[in-house]
Amino acid sequence: MSTHVAAVADAGKPSPISRVLHPIRGQLIVAAVLAAIGAMLTLVPLAGSAHIARIVIDDPGSGLAFPTDEQAEIWRTLIVGVACLFAGMALVSAGELTAHLADNRLTHRLRLAAARRLAQVPLGWFTSRASGEVKQAMQDDIAKLHSLTAHFYTAVGRAVGTVGISVVYLFALDWRLAAVSLLPFPGFLLFLRHAMTAGKANMPEFAVRLGRINAATVEFVNGIPVVKAFSVAGRAHGGYRDAVDAFAEAFVGVARPLVAAMAHAHAMIAPVTVLGVVLAFGALFAGLGWIAPVDVLPFALVAPGLCAPLLLLHTLLHDLGGATAAAQRVLALLETPVLEQPSPGERRIPTGHDIRFENVSYAYEAGHWALSDVSFALEPGTVTALVGPSGAGKSTLARLLLRFFDPDAGRITLGGVDLRHIETSQLYRRIGFVLQEVRLIHASLRENIALGRPSASQPEIEEAARAANIHERILALPRGYDSVVGEDAQLSGGERQRVSIARAVLLGPPVLVLDEATAAADSGNEVAIQDALSRFAQGRTLLVVAHRLDTMMRADRILVLDDGAIVEQGTHAQLLALNGRYARLWALGGYEAATVSEEPSC
Repeated sequence: MSTHVAAVADAGKPSPISRVLHPIRGQLIVAAVLAAIGAMLTLVPLAGSAHIARIVIDDPGSGLAFPTDEQAEIWRTLIVGVACLFAGMALVSAGELTAHLADNRLTHRLRLAAARRLAQVPLGWFTSRASGEVKQAMQDDIAKLHSLTAHFYTAVGRAVGTVGISVVYLFALDWRLAAVSLLPFPGFLLFLRHAMTAGKANMPEFAVRLGRINAATVEFVNGIPVVKAFSVAGRAHGGYRDAVDAFAEAFVGVARPLVAAMAHAHAMIAPVTVLGVVLAFGALFAGLGWIAPVDVLPFALVAPGLCAPLLLLHTLLHDLGGATAAAQRVLALLETPVLEQPSPGERRIPTGHDIRFENVSYAYEAGHWALSDVSFALEPGTVTALVGPSGAGKSTLARLLLRFFDPDAGRITLGGVDLRHIETSQLYRRIGFVLQEVRLIHASLRENIALGRPSASQPEIEEAARAANIHERILALPRGYDSVVGEDAQLSGGERQRVSIARAVLLGPPVLVLDEATAAADSGNEVAIQDALSRFAQGRTLLVVAHRLDTMMRADRILVLDDGAIVEQGTHAQLLALNGRYARLWALGGYEAATVSEEPSC
């Protein structure tokens, strides 16, 4: 019963295409009407040509010496035909222009709405998605709607106008020849339906095998170094070859019936086919005395002209499925849940920098708790380290403090104020972060460092870069601080990390979250990053996530997480004395206290 109710509810909802196109629906209808009227007018010269031919053939005179009234009739027909042709072309152009203006308006509206939406979604939303997904929805999918908005409606208008006026005109001339002249078109629709049915039958298997070949390709490419090292080319190629062969088999299963049916469908409405039908039946009807031979001419001129708009419409209908899927992805992006912002009456300004986690729980999926009833405090000016096995909830806890997402239970406070009552701009002035996944924008290094403080002066930017041990590397680039990331600034993972540290230094937040800040660095860069963090961390409150326990030895407090809960806490010496979970992790890591530098890493 509930399934039926849901189905009825879904049936009553507007389609994705209808919802996306709602703001420009009126413009698209106007564009379609203009294209339809224009297409009708462009066919007037064909009817005029047939009319002139009838005058010429029926005239009893010889040569071009027509009576005055017939000459006038010919000139009137020519003038009307040319005028209608140019008027029709103008209306079709006006329809195309209207549709393209509507497309431009919709594209601007959707991209602006998507950018505004992404500015409000939780930062944690981005960590669970590849940048390609966001790019596809914002750029590729919106661009894919272009064929729908800029061309589909005008094509429908031209097709309806052309077919409609042509059918009326032909039936007005002779209903018998009109009926047989249009016989190829129902045949086209039957073959087209068969083609669509034949293609759908094998499509699920095709999709499965396409997925397999994609996975096999990635596996093969990633495994090339191992293949070369261990000389197992035969076995490595075997899996890829099997996937290719299976895909080829599935492709043939889909393509063979589809291609055959589509070839028959297109052959049915080829202009030569329609013309052949018109001439064959025209000759038959003329022989039977039903029509005059000259009356076949309008059918020979008009009927084949119906093929082009129908083929164009079929092509655009084929693209409609892709546009529908694109519209669904765009709508999903526009309906992404946003991070709840405090209302003006709820906004609070923190009075200090002390941080408290109060009975915090969070689940990525219902019933699977990443954190469960976690409580602790970060005192100003102290270093707190989070350690534990992979999947224990360390990064989740750090990202909750950064409000990448909100806890499902409990609360986190800064200066006594719930994070949910602090404006995002206010929050990130007080809490900075350097994460494992470095994000640099496609802009100059100066702009990347000053991302949090666009008004910063050049000396301030350079001072932040010096503090992050990246200043000299930037000066060595072709354009120094004007070098653009990804163009003339090709940076290693560790160097990109130091640019992100410079960004944090320039912002100067009193609280800093470090999540595997040296994970992407080689040994040389790691030393530079650790040195930069050590100097920057002085006097700040630090929450540090790290798998290497030796880097956390001098922390003021170490929290040991396991399965989303704090199982131990204390200093390095206290935790070793407990001989519990931390002590086992330390032993498994093979670290000795004597090998650890006396200087704190952060």
